[in-house]
Amino acid sequence: MKKFGIALALAGVASVAILAAYAPDYSQFNRSLLKDQEILHALNRLTFGPRPGDVEAVRKMGLKKWIDQQLNPDRIAENPELAARLKPLESLRMTPEEIATNYPSPAVVQAMINGLLAFPKDPEARARVELQAHRLQAQREGKDNAKDDGKAKGGGQGKGEALFRQANRQQVLAETDPIERRRLIADNTPQQVLPYDLNEAKLYRAIYSNRQLEEQMADFWFNHFNVYMDKGADRILTSSYERDAIRPHVFGKFRDLLEATAKSPAMLFYLDNWQSVSPDRAQQSGFAKQRAKQARGLNENYARELMELHTLGVEGGYTQQDIIEVARCFTGWTIDQPNRGGEFRYNDRVHDKGEKTVLGVKIPAGGGQEDAEKVLDILARHPSTARFISTKLAKKFVADDPPPALIDRMAKTFRDTDGDIREVMATMFASKEFFSEGAFRAKVKTPLEIVVSAVRATGAEVNFAIPLATQIAQLGQPLYRKIEPTGYSSANSEWVNSAALLARMNFALALTANRVPGAKVDQSQFSDSAASVAQQVLFREPTQQTMDSIQKVLEQKEPSPALVAGLVLGSPDFQRR
Repeated sequence: MKKFGIALALAGVASVAILAAYAPDYSQFNRSLLKDQEILHALNRLTFGPRPGDVEAVRKMGLKKWIDQQLNPDRIAENPELAARLKPLESLRMTPEEIATNYPSPAVVQAMINGLLAFPKDPEARARVELQAHRLQAQREGKDNAKDDGKAKGGGQGKGEALFRQANRQQVLAETDPIERRRLIADNTPQQVLPYDLNEAKLYRAIYSNRQLEEQMADFWFNHFNVYMDKGADRILTSSYERDAIRPHVFGKFRDLLEATAKSPAMLFYLDNWQSVSPDRAQQSGFAKQRAKQARGLNENYARELMELHTLGVEGGYTQQDIIEVARCFTGWTIDQPNRGGEFRYNDRVHDKGEKTVLGVKIPAGGGQEDAEKVLDILARHPSTARFISTKLAKKFVADDPPPALIDRMAKTFRDTDGDIREVMATMFASKEFFSEGAFRAKVKTPLEIVVSAVRATGAEVNFAIPLATQIAQLGQPLYRKIEPTGYSSANSEWVNSAALLARMNFALALTANRVPGAKVDQSQFSDSAASVAQQVLFREPTQQTMDSIQKVLEQKEPSPALVAGLVLGSPDFQRR
């Protein structure tokens, strides 16, 4: 109870401090930072938080050269520790079809039982599916002892089920060899491997990658083109979506990224475009029965989000009629058997062949797949898109209310370079506004950022990232599980309230006390001195407000290195980047 009170007291102070500070004032964006502040600011914005030694490394290399390297990640040697941690996560390298076969849903397992689909060829995967098949059959027969039967039939599977019945499941998994850990999870709940692999990979990359800006951009664009992995087939489609549609294009041409997401089965399924057909064509011979069965017709979901969230923005100058016209252009963009990991397919038989007009541009009658591709051309090169994307990037990397002059320059670069994302980012990072008092510590960390930055600042060793993902979810940001197409916001107002800051403080105290399974902090690196520890993990002098808050807590409790470090990580100073 006393620990709760300590955390609550400091969280309340933090909430007031964060909410009260940094009122919009564009004059602050004309005030330059000191050189050391510039380095720390760049590390806090381009990375998921500095690690011990990063400030000195950037100072030695030169800030301009370091930023240029981050904008060109192929020039950066990757951390071998990252490759070692990613290696066991084999679903990340599979096609959706392979995932559907090796980590099948109950419906797919049932199809295998019925002889409609083949069992996996891999012996281990086949044994896993046979175990699931036995459980399904036992459930259908109403056997209460299905799990016990499954253990007997599955041979070595019993160990996994016994472990899963233990109270501290994550602690058990954290102490298990990574390969054996995945086997235990896969044997018990095969489809749970997919979110586990995605979550672990995201966190390992954010923590260990040397290509930090690339990881920031992968996160940014996934949220911009959000899909919800728990919607039906997207459970098996999300891995390839991030790998094939998002990550290759994070610094490329926006038009290429836009088409990659538009054609991705994950996006087509999430926003229901795979079922969108021309009503007129569906009424024609051969389609009436299918249409009655599936209630298919024109679906406007993707068309609406394409313009409102992906390109023009809500004030981008489009109308409801434009949404309808865009939806007509995208009829026939579908998926072959999404629940079995099917690929993008254009079906000309259900495409609206009539003339369309999108944002005043006529698209002639008689077209096919190219109708939608023309829409992507129109939207990618529209001035509203240049401004909307530039604004969103500036809000992520500069401030919630970025100066209009900066957005103007970024939008001009977008237009002049045909949507070259790397060049737009370079314009932003070279600006006086980016390295200004108006931007310095103006952003509140999201749950993902607070957890990863704490791990990086303390140099914690992570060998099982799911407990960290659980912490992020408890802080309000379950990864890959934002239901709405907006994705997670970077706006301060989304993440600042007393309850959230209390939860952040509790996480910080748990991390430094080594009570987060799978993460190990070397407590011997910290002293009992709050000022010293604050300098160590903040990489700068703490504010007096933070020191006063920490000292007030330490008056009630005997200081220890772990407690002091936790209080600093939960302080107002560490919440900002």
